[in-house]
Amino acid sequence: MALNFHQLHIFYTVAEKGSFSHAAGALHMTQPAVTMQVQSLEDYFGVKLFHRSTKKIELSEAGRALMPFAKNSIELIRETDVAMSKFTKMIEGRLQLGASLTMGEYILPRLLGPFSKDYPNISVSMKVMNTTQILDEVLGHQLNFGLVEAPIHHPDVHTEAILSDELKLIVPADHPLADMDVVTLEEVLKYPFVLREQGSGTRRVMEEEFARCNMDCSSMKIVMELGSTGAIKSAVEAGLGISILSQSSVKHEVTLGLFKVKTIENIRFERSFYAIYLNSTLLPISAVSFMTFLRQEDLSRFL
Repeated sequence: MALNFHQLHIFYTVAEKGSFSHAAGALHMTQPAVTMQVQSLEDYFGVKLFHRSTKKIELSEAGRALMPFAKNSIELIRETDVAMSKFTKMIEGRLQLGASLTMGEYILPRLLGPFSKDYPNISVSMKVMNTTQILDEVLGHQLNFGLVEAPIHHPDVHTEAILSDELKLIVPADHPLADMDVVTLEEVLKYPFVLREQGSGTRRVMEEEFARCNMDCSSMKIVMELGSTGAIKSAVEAGLGISILSQSSVKHEVTLGLFKVKTIENIRFERSFYAIYLNSTLLPISAVSFMTFLRQEDLSRFL
């Protein structure tokens, strides 16, 4: 029997999940099939890789020694996929991803056109949700990967920054702040705000920047919290409040003269958009191709 990558990947996933059943779910395999592959690997090396009990499994000394090699093999396969994806424009498949609201509604539609020209045989299925929901679905193996608006700090999740963005103060064109050359935070806080809901990447970036400036968000007059950027734009246009949104999401309204985009003095709401996926997951070639496209494309022209 020869050593193969598939068995190393299964072994690594079992070790990461701490359970044969959880690994089986992550790998979309049956538990007996996972157990059989690990046993085959143990037979190949002639050692036990796990200590098994009725309540839990633990890596043996040999298993702990194998872990870095298994991890390196997974990383090598990922790097190989990335390197070769640019040569495989005619690949077929389905790209399934989750995208946070700003990405899904305003940025990705501009990117998917050029991507589809490069990869005409890949069909795209995109779920638009907030960052917290995407993380839950990635962890629950309902999504292969997601594109979100804030960094994710989770031991099971790989996070990669792929695109820069900046939030700005958005006000109606006839608002008192619209024609001010310098907008101070003190002046801004006099007016009611319409904001994204708690848990969204946009809200998190705003709160983190205000915290950096030693400002308590409770001092804001928040009159509405809405679950989509589109709803916020409608509320701002109706004069219900001002907001803080991605510049890319209000291009149309600014062109029509409905909104003004302002910078608050000494405050920068800078952020990145991130790709996230499980450490134990090998992305399908359609997803690898899209990730390669995002890394290589000049994305600034889409913002």
